Amino acid sequence: MPIDVEALKNWHFPVAREAYSEKDTILYALALGYGSDPTSEAQLKFVYERHLRAVPTLASVLCHPGFWLSDPRTGVDASKAVHGEQSMRFHGALGPSGVVRGHCRVTAVIDKGSGTGALVVIERTLHDDATGDLVATIEQRTLCRGDGGFAGPSSVQAMQSERIAPPAKAAIPEEPTHRVEIRSLPQAALIFRLSADPNALHVDPATAAAAGYPRPILHGLCTFGIAARAILESCCGNDPSRLRALKGRFSAPAYPGETICTEIFREETGRDATGYRFRCLVRERGAVILSQGHADCL
Repeated sequence: MPIDVEALKNWHFPVAREAYSEKDTILYALALGYGSDPTSEAQLKFVYERHLRAVPTLASVLCHPGFWLSDPRTGVDASKAVHGEQSMRFHGALGPSGVVRGHCRVTAVIDKGSGTGALVVIERTLHDDATGDLVATIEQRTLCRGDGGFAGPSSVQAMQSERIAPPAKAAIPEEPTHRVEIRSLPQAALIFRLSADPNALHVDPATAAAAGYPRPILHGLCTFGIAARAILESCCGNDPSRLRALKGRFSAPAYPGETICTEIFREETGRDATGYRFRCLVRERGAVILSQGHADCL
């Protein structure tokens, strides 16, 4: 069954409502490695009920729509779908516990061509259920590697020409402004799956081997959260309210237990925020696992 573009564009997502507790907030932070130094006050405030603060990227797992692309009605070859990019904008502080509402919609289905795949873009807005205030806007881009070519060569070329060109990149300095190394926990995926994405790829060796990996891989959103932790530590004084936006592209898998090195480059200083570009590498293998990263910090 070929990809059903109209079904994707008009996919109905029921409004999701989720209550989360301090325990959920702490569990998410533990998956990112917070608490590895149990004497660090900077880490304890994310894993200890006294003065508990939520890591802003906790919003990425709240009211998550799940792996809806695996529904046969989409026509997507779910076995070849991968999380390509993630971006988040934070409009207000996420409390350590509360109730939130999530509204999802598909904003684009882009044909990247036969042999390359299709890009499905979904936007999720997260609101405080009590006040209605917008807490975060989340965009996820999924590359459906087995579903390109539905629009034909001319249509693909037209869509590509209509895309807004990205801003020119400033030259990357030889040395990063900040370099933060965080060793992921060997059991990080086992903990993170309790917050989101119970996909067996992250826990079952046989499933990982069938997908071509030597062992279960770390969730992309866990890597994203570790990058956020590095940005908070080096650019925001560990104050979650100062992180205003974060985005990046998943360029290679990471494995639990590997050391994730986040290289951060100060980009420009605006009136309201400072921009940083960053990338995440695995120290043990030298592989770039998160590229084209950008963060805005107050």
